[in-house]
Amino acid sequence: MSSLHFCLLSLSLFIIFVFLLKHKRNHASNTTTHPAPPGPQPLPLIGNLHQLDLSALHCCLRQLSQFHGPLMSLKLGLTPMLVISSAKTVREAIKANDLKFSSRPSLVGQQKLSYGGLDMAFAPYGEHWRRTRRISMVNLLNPKRVQSFRPIREDEVSKMVERISHAAAASCWHTVNLSETLLLLTASIICRIAFGKNYIIEPEPRIHVLTSLREAQTLLGSLFFEDHFGWAGSVVDKVTGFSSKLQRVFVELDSFYEMMIRDHLEKKKEREDRDDFVDVLLRTSEDRSGSAHVGRDHVKAVLMNIFIGATDTNAATLVWAMMALKKNPRVMNKAQSEIRSLVRSKGFVDEDDLLCLPYLKAVVKETLRLYPPAPLLLPRETTQRCIVSGYEIRPKTLVSINAWAIGRGGEYWESAEEFRPERFLESDVDISGQSFEFLPFGCGRRVCPGMSLGVVTMELALANLLYSFEWELPEGMEEEEEGDTEATPGITMHKKIPLCLIAKIRNCA
Repeated sequence: MSSLHFCLLSLSLFIIFVFLLKHKRNHASNTTTHPAPPGPQPLPLIGNLHQLDLSALHCCLRQLSQFHGPLMSLKLGLTPMLVISSAKTVREAIKANDLKFSSRPSLVGQQKLSYGGLDMAFAPYGEHWRRTRRISMVNLLNPKRVQSFRPIREDEVSKMVERISHAAAASCWHTVNLSETLLLLTASIICRIAFGKNYIIEPEPRIHVLTSLREAQTLLGSLFFEDHFGWAGSVVDKVTGFSSKLQRVFVELDSFYEMMIRDHLEKKKEREDRDDFVDVLLRTSEDRSGSAHVGRDHVKAVLMNIFIGATDTNAATLVWAMMALKKNPRVMNKAQSEIRSLVRSKGFVDEDDLLCLPYLKAVVKETLRLYPPAPLLLPRETTQRCIVSGYEIRPKTLVSINAWAIGRGGEYWESAEEFRPERFLESDVDISGQSFEFLPFGCGRRVCPGMSLGVVTMELALANLLYSFEWELPEGMEEEEEGDTEATPGITMHKKIPLCLIAKIRNCA
C-alpha cells in the first residue's frame, strides 16, 4: 500500500476514530508494574503502518527489531502487535506461556477462506481445533499414513522427471520453469493423497485452481483495513478492490471443493473399499450422533488447509532449494555426487535411498533455515495477560514470530547468511519445533502437523532433479538475475521471479 493511500486513509478516518482511541487509552489499566515491550513510536490512528514494507514484511520487521529489540511492540491501526525475533525470546514465550499464545486472530482474509475459522490452521484454540487436528492426524498426517502414500509420491515425481526428460531429449537442452513445474508436482501429490484423484490434470480446473491457489496464499497474508480500522476500514477494502478479489477467490476455491465433494458422494459405493481423506471427512459430517460431527463448511475448510498448505509451501521451498544450489555450485556438485554414487544406474531415487543421503537432507534443512515457507509463521493471538522477558503482553495481542529472522540470527548460526548445509551434518538441531533457533514449521501447540509429509516430498523431488539432470542458466541470463532472492507478498514466501533453468539430461552429449 503506497504512502499516499495511507495519508488519504488517515485523513478520512481520523475524526471517526479519535474518540475511540482516547477511550481505549483511558480504559487501559495503569496499575501494571511491568512495562510494555519497546517499539517505534506509533502515529495517531494509523499506528506504525507507515513504517512497514508490506511487500517484504519479514525483512522490514527484522530491521526494526535490530533497533528496538527481539520483543517489539507495534500498532497496526487499532490492533496491538507483538513481534518476536530471537530464539531465546520464543523459547521463553512458548515454553512458559504456550497456552496463552495458542489462539488465532480473527483476520478478514483468513476467516473468509477458512469458512469462519472452521479449519485446523486458523481456528481459535479450543475443542473444535483439537478435534479437527485429531481427525487430520489419524487419517492423513500420522507417520504410518505418510509412509503408506510412498507409491503416490514416487509415481508423481517419476512422471515429473519423465516430462522434463522427454522435452529435454528433443533438443538436448530444455528450459524448465521450475516454479510452475514444482507447484504442479506438489498439487498433484496432495490431490492423490488426500482427495483420491489428481484433479489438477483435468484441463478446466487446472488453470483456474492453481491461479486461485496462488492468489489465496497472497490474500491469507494480506493486510485488510477492516482488521485494523473496523467498519470504516471495510469501506476502504471495498474501494481498493480487496474485498471483491477475496470474494472471487473464495468462490473459485469453494467451487473446486464442491466438485470434489460431489465426485466423492456420487462414487461413494465404488469407493467403500478405498476411502481417502475426503471420504473420512464426509462420513464424519454424516454422523450427527457423535461429538466429532462436522458440517459441509467444516469439510471445505479442512480441504483448504490441506490443499493450500501442503501444496504451496512445499513448492516454494523446492524452488528456493534449486535457486540456492544453482548459486552455490560446490554444494550442488557435492549433493549430486552423493546421490549418483549411491543410486548409480538404477535410474530413480526412491524413498529407501533417502535414508542414505545425509547431505541431501542437510541441503533441505539449510533451505528451510534461510527460506522458511512461512517467514512469519501463522499469526497468533494471546488469550490472557502474561509476562515475557519482564514485559507485559496483554490479551488479544496479534503475535508474529519472525522465523526468517531467527534462522539468520548470527548469535545462533555461524556465517548465518551463507548457504552451508554442512552445518547440519554434525548438528542435533531438531526440525520439529524443539530447537527454537530453527522453526520452519513453527513450535508449541500450533506446530505444523504436516511437517513429515512435507519433508519427505521435498527430499524425494529434489533428489531426483539432481540425479537426473544437469542444470544451467538460460542463454543471456546473468548470474545475478538468476540469484534474485526477492519474494512475493503473502503468507508463503515465493520467489518473485519464476525460476527458469535449462535441464540437460546427464548422458546427453
